[in-house]
Amino acid sequence: MMPSSEMFDQIAEQVYAQGYCILPKALPDELAQALATEVRSLPQSSFSRAGIGRQEDHLMTEVIRRDEIHWIDNSTAAGSAWLNWTAQLQQAMNRRLFLGLFSFESHYAHYSEGDFYKKHLDAFRGQQNRMLTVVTYLNPEWGDEDGGELLIYPEQGENPLHKVKPAFGTLVIFLSEEFPHEVLPAHTDRYSIAGWYRINSSDSQRIDPAE
Repeated sequence: MMPSSEMFDQIAEQVYAQGYCILPKALPDELAQALATEVRSLPQSSFSRAGIGRQEDHLMTEVIRRDEIHWIDNSTAAGSAWLNWTAQLQQAMNRRLFLGLFSFESHYAHYSEGDFYKKHLDAFRGQQNRMLTVVTYLNPEWGDEDGGELLIYPEQGENPLHKVKPAFGTLVIFLSEEFPHEVLPAHTDRYSIAGWYRINSSDSQRIDPAE
């Protein structure tokens, strides 16, 4: 596995050139193992059915998505290690690409058999809420027959640019406003982390929450 500094350089170069980056087996193995162990040990009651939108616009619907989520914080060793690693990535991306990334939020996602997430965007132009999306997968020995692939689409068009197998340690990063994406139905339990870097859009009338 390449050193983090070289990986961060590669991520920055690809995001700059094409707006996204897909790196198999990129997440440090010790960190990936800790996160995979933790997500499987969480009680079912700690997961909540995911919705669409934020705050007052949050809408529950199983027509568009059917996954469960658990927000990650510093209260566990694995969560703290993950947030430390993503803070290093944030610093590297700001230094290399001058993105002005300000805060980060992320959650575990559990897709049971048959669960999916229809084509969607993580952010909409002009809202300045989410700038960069980070996804990583926690599924050892994931087979082609297990489904659950991530489809990444161009900003315009219906033909996917990439079909990403949710294999252990794979890292996917893309500009949140520019790439619609979709999770195909999983045929067995599928675990991942989804996270978003945000810029500071606070002004004198509104404070941007660092979630």
